[in-house]
Amino acid sequence: MLSKRIIPCLDVKEGMVVKGVKFLGLKDAGDPVELAKEYNKQGADELVFLDITASHEKREIMIEVVRNVAKEIFIPFTVGGGIRTIEDIREILNAGADKVSINTAAVEDSSLIEKASEKFGSQCIVLAIDAKSNSKMKNGFEAYTYGGRTATGKDAVEWAKEGEKLGAGEILLTSMDRDGTKLGFDLGLTKKVSEAVNIPVIASGGGGLLPHFADAFKEGKADAALAASIFHYKEYTVKDIKNYLKENGIVVRE
Repeated sequence: MLSKRIIPCLDVKEGMVVKGVKFLGLKDAGDPVELAKEYNKQGADELVFLDITASHEKREIMIEVVRNVAKEIFIPFTVGGGIRTIEDIREILNAGADKVSINTAAVEDSSLIEKASEKFGSQCIVLAIDAKSNSKMKNGFEAYTYGGRTATGKDAVEWAKEGEKLGAGEILLTSMDRDGTKLGFDLGLTKKVSEAVNIPVIASGGGGLLPHFADAFKEGKADAALAASIFHYKEYTVKDIKNYLKENGIVVRE
């Protein structure tokens, strides 16, 4: 059995890490470089950095922050937010990221996934899907873009399948309904996407208690679980979560 990954997420706005609830009410949560160093030390398996207003503000990602974080950590590092072109992807990878996460640009031009995976390899192309429950959709969830501001009309599960076919190597799946609530991951959404694709799925949105992480793996069938506020506000360390998972028979990396 492949070991499950625990991934802290840095949502960055104007150079600082922030956290909100359901993508709203953002509060300052610290300096990205210092937090990245801390999570590297705690034994995080990977780190995700999302410039959460870059697409909405139609600007480029803060490359200097990416460079500074990459210098300080020794774990795989995924960067997303405002990435629109092959050139953007090249710049992010050259700045020290191992993977790039694309959402808005991929919805607006799905050939970007195809071109990027051909050029850089599917292992470094992550399709980010921000999903919200919508009973009108075939599988009950709609994908959103522009930092959760714009409904796409796309069924989130079908879009995950299409993304895999186009060459994405991983899905970063965020439940907008659960984001920042600490009520637990959306297991229905996570399971539907995990069972629909053959690439790894990262569950995101709602992780607040230790059992939530076990549920994401056992019931949600996720390959990794991502969280932000519980780490930023020191409610749990990465080690706390991994110890709990091991006690519950889930294989994690040391």
